[in-house]
Amino acid sequence: MRPRALLSVSDKRGLEELARGLVRLGFELLSTGGTLAYLAGRGLPVRPVAEITGYPEILDGRVKTLHPRIHGGIMARRGSREHQAQLAAHGIRPIDLVVVNLYPFRETAAAPAATAERVVESIDVGGPAMLRAAAKNFEAVGAVVDPDDYGAVLAALEAGGGKLPDELRRRLAAKAFRHTHDYDRAIAGWLDGLGEAEPGGQALGRAVEELFPDRLTLDLEREMTPRYGENPHQAAAVYRSAGGPGILGGFAQLQGKELSWNNLLDADAARQAVALFAEPAAVIVKHNNPCGVGRGESLAAAFERALATDPVAAYGSIVAVNRPVDAALAGAVGDLFVEVLVAPGFDDGARERFAAKRALRLLVSPPYQPGEGAVELRGVDGGFLAQAPDAAPDDPAAWRCPTRRQPTPEERRALEFAWAVVRHVKSNAIVLAGAEATVGIGAGQMSRVDACELAVRKARQAGLATAGAAAASDAFLPFRDGLDRLAEAGIAALVQPGGSKRDEEVVAAADEHGMAMLFTGRRHFRH
Repeated sequence: MRPRALLSVSDKRGLEELARGLVRLGFELLSTGGTLAYLAGRGLPVRPVAEITGYPEILDGRVKTLHPRIHGGIMARRGSREHQAQLAAHGIRPIDLVVVNLYPFRETAAAPAATAERVVESIDVGGPAMLRAAAKNFEAVGAVVDPDDYGAVLAALEAGGGKLPDELRRRLAAKAFRHTHDYDRAIAGWLDGLGEAEPGGQALGRAVEELFPDRLTLDLEREMTPRYGENPHQAAAVYRSAGGPGILGGFAQLQGKELSWNNLLDADAARQAVALFAEPAAVIVKHNNPCGVGRGESLAAAFERALATDPVAAYGSIVAVNRPVDAALAGAVGDLFVEVLVAPGFDDGARERFAAKRALRLLVSPPYQPGEGAVELRGVDGGFLAQAPDAAPDDPAAWRCPTRRQPTPEERRALEFAWAVVRHVKSNAIVLAGAEATVGIGAGQMSRVDACELAVRKARQAGLATAGAAAASDAFLPFRDGLDRLAEAGIAALVQPGGSKRDEEVVAAADEHGMAMLFTGRRHFRH
């Protein structure tokens, strides 16, 4: 009796080559719908499933393979006399190979113009049922879901005289179950997202219950395997959200060495920070912290201002800009050792100038935009912490001035700039800035007064004046000591969330020093 293969695929990559190989090995081909037409149109001998079942496809194709003559042929245990007798009694022949990939649900659901009706019709029912049936009976049946496996399957069939080895059938079955699991999870996620957000929901306009369900499942695909993780003794991998554009918005690497795990973390931090600015801007990141941020009339001017904040820390840094890179910026970077440069694009002049810096990684990445309903995860022992990203825009018009002196227009511009930067600095965080560039950054300190002192010290090390600069604190000042340190350095204005039990003490200190201060009502811890 000739072996049988049932082929029903949406992704037709490699299908013709597989089908011809199966025919050459003596297989009888069964198929449905578009796959049937595709194979028959290429002159391959193929029988319609409807001819096997004795029933036509019905309900607009919703029902075609859900029939005992199909599932019986897949599910029957070859070593069971009872099963074989039942097949014979009902005129059912075994099916030895099931080649199925499913309707493109994720792609359909992600299309901007997709209607709910169209998405529902892209939910595959018969395909998963056949895959699961074949995978359950892996002792006798091959379940093939990935076109990339076709070559290995044909080679194994040729080597085994038309039979797949046990170990390959087992691995194919595991892959099929993973695939149907991920597929069902994507459908469940889409259905969960159909409901409208409840009034009063939390950040990004979605109710807490909807954003954080009782069971949170991740649908991830491995995108790359760097040589190691944070340190050379740590194995690592990089995963992308299934169906999404990829990490860093779906980047392309134009030149340079292989990206490391740390490179990707820092590139993500720099890309998110630079997206806050409408003007040409540059962010220099080192160890996941901005060490310099500048904006200006050109990228070159913005970069030079960012570099001036801490030229020592900028060595071996990651740089992100929010405009396509030109030759002028390439010239401004000059001989500085930069690990990664992230931008929306690079013109020919920039590519030519950077070509000699073979170690420099150039990444083309679209501007960062937080996704609706995005969730950040942080691993802890035994589980994960989940939260909505700190991506909601600030509203400077709603800030309150509790001090006697109001900030001048130039000071307010500097305060808004410093506040944009401080939300991307590890807490405790203090940022000193003018209207166009950072002056000093105190990041990741155990006390806020230490962060104030570090920011002042960094500014002085870089030869930058602190007198007349603005300061931003990512959380409230719990005592006046931090403000006093800033005032001693000549800081003229400060922006902070407010909300401390000692706000009155801090406001009084600001008034003593003639400092203007704004309360935002929102903190930006970043741990």
